[in-house]
Amino acid sequence: MNIELQKNIGALLEKAAIENKDKTVIQFHHENKKISYGQLNKTVNQYANALQKQEIQKGDHVAVMLSNCPEFPFTWLALAKLGAVMVPLNNGYQSQDLEYVLNNSDACALIIEDQFFSRYEGTKTLTPNVKSVFIVGGQQEGHGEILTDLAAKESDKFTMGEIETEDLLNIQYTSGTTGMPKGCMLTHEYWLLCGACAATQLNENDVFLTVTPFYYMDPQWQLIMTLTAGSTLVITRKYSASDYMKWICDYKATVSWGTMAAWTLKQPESEYDKNHKMRFMFVGAFPPKLQCQFEERFNIKIRETFGMTEIGPGMMVPVEDDHMTGSGSVGKPMDFRQAQIVDDQGNGVAVGEVGQLLIKGNGIFKGYYKNPKATANVFEGDWFKTGDLFKQDQDGYYYIVGRIKDMIRRSGENVSAKEVEDTLTSHPKIRSAAVVPVPDESRGEEVKAYIIPVEGETPESLPPEAIIEYCSTRIANFKIPRYFEYRKAFPQTPTGKIQKHILFNEQESVSSGYFDRMEKK
Repeated sequence: MNIELQKNIGALLEKAAIENKDKTVIQFHHENKKISYGQLNKTVNQYANALQKQEIQKGDHVAVMLSNCPEFPFTWLALAKLGAVMVPLNNGYQSQDLEYVLNNSDACALIIEDQFFSRYEGTKTLTPNVKSVFIVGGQQEGHGEILTDLAAKESDKFTMGEIETEDLLNIQYTSGTTGMPKGCMLTHEYWLLCGACAATQLNENDVFLTVTPFYYMDPQWQLIMTLTAGSTLVITRKYSASDYMKWICDYKATVSWGTMAAWTLKQPESEYDKNHKMRFMFVGAFPPKLQCQFEERFNIKIRETFGMTEIGPGMMVPVEDDHMTGSGSVGKPMDFRQAQIVDDQGNGVAVGEVGQLLIKGNGIFKGYYKNPKATANVFEGDWFKTGDLFKQDQDGYYYIVGRIKDMIRRSGENVSAKEVEDTLTSHPKIRSAAVVPVPDESRGEEVKAYIIPVEGETPESLPPEAIIEYCSTRIANFKIPRYFEYRKAFPQTPTGKIQKHILFNEQESVSSGYFDRMEKK
């Protein structure tokens, strides 16, 4: 489809509301609620007016901690119209994560769902920059203004100020290899291009089902994609392996984002497996050996993709390339993206050779917030250094081979090994820790921790359960290691650096001697 980019997200919404006024733009599964393009624009205007009256203005950083409720897209689009900047907070954040991001992002306000308020309450005195708190849900009356009540009193007309394509819209935090998460500065152009790239694969009759949390970038670009294509987005509260195919059938979904496709494949066969209207499914890090099996069982085309918070969309296997199913390829560069693979000296490599993937193009993030050193480290001129090892075949398809950076990718979440190690070693009974990825068919990778207790402590005096409890009040649940193994020493380089590649390779030959927190043994 031929796409004309708008100047900003607010302009995109207003244009879409005029062109598709009475058509359903979002259907909220758990609320059993539909909202039209015209209604969405009016509701967003009410939220923008309400926040503006509460002195939220252009350039303000507003943290948002909401589930996949209607208020999330309303809030995000309202901040877009105000020219303010959203800081999405992972719903799994505990005190340590929350305190860090609220302070690091310079958030002046917080919009939070009542079910998460107790976590913020514990960090309130440690985050003095947060001057205003808005509650969604109403069960924390007295602790902040009820946002939905404020919006309900406002006009559904709103006049936007001057908002440029290059203005920030998000500071999106992603785990860094050097410790705490880093805030990616994402502009209106970034989101417009994300939506435009994906919208080239859709038409106005498509119904897109999203099941991932809205604080991720995925449902956000999917919403912009929907507005760009004039299609419909179905939002669920969370993914359900047992309900996923039923939802696809019930909502007559034609496209979806299958980050949990491996879990769906594990479900018993049912009447919903082929009784649907699905054309294809975007996936990321879906095991190649399962792709043909998935396509045969569900009669749905699987199309592997590659993207990052920093670059948005990167690559995709074209929908028409049926022969690439199961190949392990992540496809070819999408619109507005160029790619090259280079060696350690920055020189291009030959076809079939392995090197680091570099990406460039319009709308790539503007760097890490308040972290110029980290920003400088990931750019080579206009090229973004992904930290991933790739190769390319003679037909131009790209393949992920491994990674340079110390990162674990678990169910779509990036987990910094160092952040987890720092949390573990802050325990007074842990002398040293090494965190590595463990291959997992369902989640892509799992987190494994090797522990060396301080002198005098043993696995009996410092059991995994105690370490898990210690971590649970400090870092999000998805970051807590699943596997624990105790060691007396680690393999090290002459300079004392832990040789993680040796620990990683040892896992293949060691089938016992570790604790699995999922199995509790």
